[in-house]
Amino acid sequence: MREEEKKYTSPKFLKRRWAYPAIYLASAAVIITGILWYQAGNDANEKDYSYDVPTDNEFNQPAEEVNRSLENFVMPVSSPEDTVIEKNFYDAEASAEEQEAALVVYGNMYYPNQGIDISKDGKEFDVLAAMSGTVTKVQEDSLLGNTIEIEHSKGIVTRYQSVKDFEVAVGDVVDQGQAIAKAGKSLFNEDAGVHVHFEIRKDSVAVNPINYFNKSLATLQEAKLDEQKVSGDQPEAEAAQEDAVKEDAAAQDEAKPEEGAEGEAAEENQEANPSDAEQKDAGDAESNADAQDEDAESNADTTQEDQE
Repeated sequence: MREEEKKYTSPKFLKRRWAYPAIYLASAAVIITGILWYQAGNDANEKDYSYDVPTDNEFNQPAEEVNRSLENFVMPVSSPEDTVIEKNFYDAEASAEEQEAALVVYGNMYYPNQGIDISKDGKEFDVLAAMSGTVTKVQEDSLLGNTIEIEHSKGIVTRYQSVKDFEVAVGDVVDQGQAIAKAGKSLFNEDAGVHVHFEIRKDSVAVNPINYFNKSLATLQEAKLDEQKVSGDQPEAEAAQEDAVKEDAAAQDEAKPEEGAEGEAAEENQEANPSDAEQKDAGDAESNADAQDEDAESNADTTQEDQE
C-alpha cells in the first residue's frame, strides 16, 4: 500500500514580502504596549501621600522638657570664678561652726540660710537664669530685696532674691544664661551687701545648690529629700518681719513699767523731800500762827488793864 506523502505548505500570506515585517511590527507593538501598561500600574501604586503639616498647631511645639532635662544647673552669674559666696547653705549635718556661719541674724532672731549668697566684690552684676524655664513669680519685697522664681519642672524651681531692675515678667520663657535682673541689697541680710540670694527647691523644700551645680534636672527629680542635707525650718519674709515688729513692741512694753517705777520713785522722793515752795508755805503758815498768838495775848493784857 502506498501512502502519499503530505507536503507542508506555508500559508499564502507568508509568501508575501510584507508578511514578516508586519509580524515583527505587530509583536513590537504588543511588547511596547505591555511595558507601558506595567509602568502605568507601578505609578498608580507609588502614589504620593505626603502633605504639609500646619506649623501653628499644638503638636508642633519644641520639646522644652526634653531640652531642660539635658541641661545642668549652673551658678546664676556670668563668671563664677570672680564671685564670692558670702553665706553658705545651712546644712543640718554640717559641723557646729559651719552651721553657725550659715545663720542669718535679723531682728534678734537666727534663721538658717536656705540658699547661698553670691557677691562680686561689692559691685552690681547681672543675675542669670541657672536653667531654662518659665517665670512663675516676680515680686517686690522690701525685706528680701525682691524675688524671682523660675519653674523648670513640676515642683522644681530656682529662686533669686535680693535683686532689682527686673528684666522678666510672669509667664516669660527664659533660656539658661539669660539675664533676668541685677544684684541688689536686702534688709534681711544687710551684712552680705550687694548680692543675689540663690535657692534650688523641690516640692517647696530647699536643697543645697552647691550639691547640684553641673548636674542635670533628672538628678534632682530622682533625689530623695529625706536622704539629702536640707535646711531646717525658716519663716517666710512676712513672718520674719512680723517677728521683728513683735519684738519691738515687747521691748516698748518692757520700757513702760520702768517709766512707771520712775514716776512712783519721784512721788516718794517728793513726799520725803518737799520742794522749796512747800517749805516756804509751811514757814509762812507758822509765822502767821505766831502773829495771831501774839495779838491774842496783847488783847488779853489790854482787857485786864481796863477791868482794873
